[in-house]
Amino acid sequence: MNLRTQDTELEEPMLNLTAMTDVVFNLLVFFMCATTFFHAVETEIDVNLPNAESAGALERPPEEIVITVRADGAVYVSGEVRQHADLVELLRAAAQNDPETPVTIRGDRQAEHQSIVSVMDACGVAGLFNLAVGTTESEEG
Repeated sequence: MNLRTQDTELEEPMLNLTAMTDVVFNLLVFFMCATTFFHAVETEIDVNLPNAESAGALERPPEEIVITVRADGAVYVSGEVRQHADLVELLRAAAQNDPETPVTIRGDRQAEHQSIVSVMDACGVAGLFNLAVGTTESEEG
């Protein structure tokens, strides 16, 4: 015999969000990993860029060539070391496709001036004149 009285009040339905929380967390981890791998080529070469007040003002177009010059004078394009002759040939090929291709030179602030001038000269010989110098935003500005 059941002596319990019936509750006339219904319990509020509860929505279990555990599965949705797991999915959102996995998506967050995926996008964090994907964005770090996407920019790995540019950041794997350690250079100490000089400061400028307008460093963050320009955005890079997708077909831009980024040339990195380390403090020891080594020149990198897309993460690979390039000699002067190889660099000129690479830049000539880019100039044949589009002579307005932008080139950003990321030179370490401790690099010799001659190393940067050699890269700029290679761009001029190849026919690329849309040059920019990579900097970081100054702490004062």
